[in-house]
Amino acid sequence: MSLTVAELLVATLDQLGAHQVFGVVGDALNPFTDAIRRQDKVRWIGVRHEEGAALAAAGQAKITGRLGVCCGTTGPGANHLVAGLYEARKDHAPVLAISGGVASAKRGIDYLQEDDPVALFNDVSVYSEIIASPDQAAAVIHQAIAQAYGERGVAHISISPDVFSAKVSGPVPSIATLRPRPPVAPTPEDIAALAQMIEEAETVAVLCGFGCQGAAAELAALSDRLKAPLVHTYRGKDIMPYHDPRWIGGIGLIGGRPGVDALAKADLMLMLGTDYPYSEFLPGKTRVVQVDERAFALGRRTPVELGIVGSVRPALQMLLDALPQRGDASFLDAVNKDRAAWDTMLDEKAALGRSIDILHPQAVARTISDKAADDAVWVTDTGEVTLWAANWLRQSGRQQITGSCNNAAVGTGMGIANGVQALDRSRQVILHAGDGGFTMLLGEFMTAVEHKLAVKVVVYDNSGWGLVHLEMEGAGVPPSPGSTFPNLDFAAFARACGAKGYKAGKPGELSAAVDAWLAEPGPAILHAVVDPDEIPTMPHIDPGQAARFGISKIKQAINALTGRD
Repeated sequence: MSLTVAELLVATLDQLGAHQVFGVVGDALNPFTDAIRRQDKVRWIGVRHEEGAALAAAGQAKITGRLGVCCGTTGPGANHLVAGLYEARKDHAPVLAISGGVASAKRGIDYLQEDDPVALFNDVSVYSEIIASPDQAAAVIHQAIAQAYGERGVAHISISPDVFSAKVSGPVPSIATLRPRPPVAPTPEDIAALAQMIEEAETVAVLCGFGCQGAAAELAALSDRLKAPLVHTYRGKDIMPYHDPRWIGGIGLIGGRPGVDALAKADLMLMLGTDYPYSEFLPGKTRVVQVDERAFALGRRTPVELGIVGSVRPALQMLLDALPQRGDASFLDAVNKDRAAWDTMLDEKAALGRSIDILHPQAVARTISDKAADDAVWVTDTGEVTLWAANWLRQSGRQQITGSCNNAAVGTGMGIANGVQALDRSRQVILHAGDGGFTMLLGEFMTAVEHKLAVKVVVYDNSGWGLVHLEMEGAGVPPSPGSTFPNLDFAAFARACGAKGYKAGKPGELSAAVDAWLAEPGPAILHAVVDPDEIPTMPHIDPGQAARFGISKIKQAINALTGRD
């Protein structure tokens, strides 16, 4: 019995193990959603906004490396997908985006909701195509998924309802080829050159990125062999446990001074599986070797003496065979001494006894970290909340961390968390969100309620755009109109949605609220009313920046006295 294009697409997703499609229904999609209804393998998960669908699919792809799938109908439905799909584009995650098209007979006459879907998705995707004929469907579906996997990005196909309903002549070919890209081994010559550079260096520091996932054992062995500190990007934070003495900490604002200083003081820095974008936190005079699967990423962030194309794990396996054991641990010991002092400062900032009446955001992040499940997944929205969650989270080594990393988009967390929770309903998923970011896609909490996705959301309420506020103070200007705003009661909102809500505004209320919140079997919100004047801890603030913060505070005080905004 021949299949329709819609049935072929559903059957292909089933064969690939992509069993969840996130989207909003619409008339152009009717044949597709009906094909999903008539079988029991692939499930439709209806969301409240198409951006939430794209974010959920991207979240799944980021966590697993496997295909995430999202769907939107004609015109505005597809338009809304695009913003969320930048998560997959920027974090190099394979996603298939399906959009409905206007009926074939209506194309080209400015019909209702008609647009150019290929052009619309062009920037966000590695592949974008209209399936205009059922005879074209099998080959295009294959090509789209092949490029999503092969180029680690978004592939988009647009299908009109008449084509969705048309019969196809055969299955999608070469299904066995549609799978994640395998690791790539570097050349022996490059590894030999790297070993020579290491031999010439008295001290070595390693910067570990997301490309180091799956290579924790090799990283530990490298550190032990070279007595080298391991520093990480935010996307690499969860590779090893927080307290591992090799795992020194992060760099940049989502990191700390020990990591930044370790890289700057080393004779040689190894950049492994990272395209870290903030060049100002990378050393300017240290010799650098970069290892990455993507040849185009080599050397674009900082000058590199040796660029090696290859995956981190096979590269380290080859390298370790060529490295003798070092005995001098003085550099690593000195870095760990700095790290211990930094950790003491972090502990003091997070102490519940620091204040009686003011709830500091560091205490919220640390309390949740200490009480979370050992294999929890942490999703962090973008903004000042990222600094609290990242710097005060002490990961177990089994926990995973994700969020809007390279896209750095506010408001993405709830959609990503829904996708991650849908993968494994028994696993604890915790979302850290700012008040501004959470209200951007507030309806996606209803998606969690509807589908019984037990995401635990903590909303840091500082009544404003905290990071924007901080940037204004850093520039020496008082906050402008629009940087603060009134808020709803997020705990009451959770209850209005049919979920559970808790609230804490003082240190003495926090621990019990977190216990009750985490114990809920379904989705729940913890509304944490935190100090809006808290300034994040930064690795290095120069005197000019410090002066500008002080000038801004003085201006705010004067304005308050004179009644000016």
